[in-house]
Amino acid sequence: MKFSYVNPTLIQFGQEQIASLTDLIAKDQKVLVVYGGGSIKKNGVYDQVAAALEGFDWVEFSGVGANPTIEVLDQAVKICKEQGIDFVLGVGGGSVIDGVKYIAASAVYDGEGWDIPTGKHKVTSALPIGAVLTLPATGSESNQGSVVSKAATKQKLPFMSPAVQPKFAIMDPDVMKTLPQRQLVNGLVDAWVHTCEQYLTFPAGALVQDGYAEALLKTLKTLGDNFENQDDAWRANLMWSANQALNGLIGSGVSQDWATHMIGHELTAAYGVDHARSLAIVQPSLLRNQFAVKKAKLEQMGKNVFGLEQSDDLAEKTILAIEAFYHSLDVATQLTEHGDDKAAAIDNIIGKLEAHGMLALGENQAITLKESREILEQAVA
Repeated sequence: MKFSYVNPTLIQFGQEQIASLTDLIAKDQKVLVVYGGGSIKKNGVYDQVAAALEGFDWVEFSGVGANPTIEVLDQAVKICKEQGIDFVLGVGGGSVIDGVKYIAASAVYDGEGWDIPTGKHKVTSALPIGAVLTLPATGSESNQGSVVSKAATKQKLPFMSPAVQPKFAIMDPDVMKTLPQRQLVNGLVDAWVHTCEQYLTFPAGALVQDGYAEALLKTLKTLGDNFENQDDAWRANLMWSANQALNGLIGSGVSQDWATHMIGHELTAAYGVDHARSLAIVQPSLLRNQFAVKKAKLEQMGKNVFGLEQSDDLAEKTILAIEAFYHSLDVATQLTEHGDDKAAAIDNIIGKLEAHGMLALGENQAITLKESREILEQAVA
């Protein structure tokens, strides 16, 4: 396939890099610093950012939670418009950075902000943004994608635009030292599925993309197997591999899937399941449903990532190995958050997929609502 690839995000990677923030934003720009629930004030990150921004004109906005809602983000948009903000800095994980992308795009748009993820408004301009990453997972710090939610209607939708690509990303692995273990597990699983969405499709002769994807998967597998032995190298490898999983490189020139994400988003919106855990619930059932078209790449993954021997049932063994990997991290592969009414839960999710136009998903556009229902029959406990 033809492709065009550029990644203009400057990455400052390593310990004590937050101090470099001083030189990355023009002194004459008024800055809005956006962060989450306040953990950055306990782990020292806030103080490092404040020190780096000494002499700058800056204001702050906090309270951006996981699966950021426009109900919260629109308050920050109002600050941008009323106070003439020139630059938006996200200090947090993927949710904060996704939220900042929405804020930056909505701040220069006169209509309803929800028009952006619904596609009613195509984002062609936005305030410039930067990121100080505190949780490796989504790769949002150096890509042009964002996912936001609308609490009022329990909707979760993505949008993409080059206009919201961060100008820079500061990645200091030391900030991970104080993260809850559950969040680190989620980051690892999220990066794993991001890689799979661009790799587990069909053979395309893309040796570099395949090889790089396999290197990332093997790295993440090693990190998962050594989850109890976290040191500086462990943290640095997770932060870097999560970034590389979704910076656009391994997906260049190859077909991509993303059906696991689209279905997973509905689980998160409807039942509050952590994003990464929604992916682990959907992915094995989806792989079995699409077994025939994904068999060759599953066999390749089995051999090159898990080190399995060639056999007639290699592809199925690969799916079992993926499930075992999730279970080793205490991540469930079936939805249990829906109460006891499985049929109602499936109808609810299918209804949301239909309402959001998710009628033909996957690399072959072959996952219709019928296939999505079959996948959920397996994925919902």
